[in-house]
Amino acid sequence: MPVGRLFLRLVDLFPEPSLRTQRVIAAAVILTQGGIAVTGAIVRVTASGLGCPTWPQCFPGSFTPVPHAEVAGIHQAVEFGNRLLTFLVVLTAAAAVIAVTRARRRREVLFYAWLMPASTVAQAIIGGITVLTGLLWWTVAIHLLVSMAMVWLAVLLFVKIGEPDGGVPEPRAPKPLRQLTVLSAVTLAAVLVTGTMVTGAGPHAGDKSPDRPVPRLQIEITTLVHMHSSLLVAYLALLVGLGFGLLAVKSSPTVRKRLGVVVVLVAAQGTLGAVQFFTGVPEALVALHVAGAAACTAATAALWASMRERTQAEPLQR
Repeated sequence: MPVGRLFLRLVDLFPEPSLRTQRVIAAAVILTQGGIAVTGAIVRVTASGLGCPTWPQCFPGSFTPVPHAEVAGIHQAVEFGNRLLTFLVVLTAAAAVIAVTRARRRREVLFYAWLMPASTVAQAIIGGITVLTGLLWWTVAIHLLVSMAMVWLAVLLFVKIGEPDGGVPEPRAPKPLRQLTVLSAVTLAAVLVTGTMVTGAGPHAGDKSPDRPVPRLQIEITTLVHMHSSLLVAYLALLVGLGFGLLAVKSSPTVRKRLGVVVVLVAAQGTLGAVQFFTGVPEALVALHVAGAAACTAATAALWASMRERTQAEPLQR
């Protein structure tokens, strides 16, 4: 029996999920994808990045923490707890695949659903490489950026699930405004990249062991902060310009509301970043800043998706 047919037979053992259930599962995927980015930040600011110094095992010969003279128990607990959360991420991703497959959703929805477990496996491998290479700053940066990409894709999955399978994609704003949305998303990506560079040059390397110093990005952190903040201001300016454009063309209230959410989140994130910088980068604010990055990414993805939505096609008049 072909693997695909066997998979469908196994999936059909589950009850057919309602649209509400599918959306709840997709929302859980968003939360877990963003949540594990935050717990990863907690690992870093508590210097627990090498609490489990190998991968996929925690210590050679053991998948769980063991008493060790050179690794504090609290660091082991924090890092191991973060690894355990991976199973929750995998569980929600698998649930999304099962739900949309059982409901026989369109191919586009299936594609986004399958991206979740596939990217989670890739992210786990990247995490392993990060540990095995001693928390090199650029591996940590890639690890976070992939998390943000997964949050974006999870939001698109949520939106696509809510659209009718037999619908027709229709633009919700003129082409110039849709292009401005694309430009703002590209600017957000630049903000995220420079943010990881600030982290790479900052004080929170993920480990403080004197015998194994973590290599850092050798660029003046003030220069990176100015670059990061300038891009954030540019991003906010693009959003404000987009807002005036949407008001001028009397666009959909849904689009305007989603834009409003993005503007509020980005402004709050910028304020938090400034407070973080001028107060010496306290640990709690670092984790909160990562949570804000995930929220801004999710909100921008929702805005992006609202620019073109699938609506139910009207029946032909005879």
